[in-house]
Amino acid sequence: MSRTIRNLGLAEIGTLLDWAAAEGWNPGLDDAVAFHAADPHGFFGAFVDGVMVAGISAVAYDDCFGFIGLYICHPDWRGKGHGRAVWDAGMAYLGSRTIGLDGVPEQQANYARMGFVGAYDTIRMSGVLGPVAGAAGARGQPGLTDIAALDRACFPARRDEFLRHWLVPPHRSIFHADAGHMQAYAVLRPCRDGAKIGPLFAGTTPMAFELVSSLSGPVHIDVPAMHTDWLAALRQLGFTPGFSTRRMYRGSPPQMDLSRVFGVTTLELG
Repeated sequence: MSRTIRNLGLAEIGTLLDWAAAEGWNPGLDDAVAFHAADPHGFFGAFVDGVMVAGISAVAYDDCFGFIGLYICHPDWRGKGHGRAVWDAGMAYLGSRTIGLDGVPEQQANYARMGFVGAYDTIRMSGVLGPVAGAAGARGQPGLTDIAALDRACFPARRDEFLRHWLVPPHRSIFHADAGHMQAYAVLRPCRDGAKIGPLFAGTTPMAFELVSSLSGPVHIDVPAMHTDWLAALRQLGFTPGFSTRRMYRGSPPQMDLSRVFGVTTLELG
């Protein structure tokens, strides 16, 4: 067996996302382009005789922060060290940066042994939205310059290249502004099953509710568990909790305003 590790191209990132769908992770229909734009060098695959057998995303947002996700070994190739090989490649690439990830319960102890420390839990909430009469969340299509300051306050690093692709169709972006100042924004992205709302950044629970109330259809939101009022509001809308993950960091936790994070952008890239 001859194993090689190398960066993934756009089509191979698409293959990795197909693997994620097979695992039940429900990625977006058009994630590959935006993910690749976040860091074209941040995706690694293990190949045996030219066949991809494992992959990982290790996105370096800047010199201080990176994020691990899409850590998958193809079921036919497990138990042969391929997963650990791409893990080591991704971690080496991110180097001394603070590194984040969203760990499922069965893997959290493993990540802890590798130096990751839990920061908060996230709960997948799923339901069907119907437009609320008088909802004022949709106020046009925000651009990068409109939301850059708010996004940076709620995310550990600037991510302009990612957002240039994330804010445009087929995604739907909505926002709330007051006197020209961006107070909240959300993105709805079509997925293999329904759609996901992420990010959902807002100053208050009523503001988050206003944005969500302007949308319709089956949706999923990954909600930080400390937002108990927001979770209660979603339950009143008929949403039910699904699986949970734990945001974990290796290194100094990043500076961000978690009180305004009502829905994380993605579990794959943070």
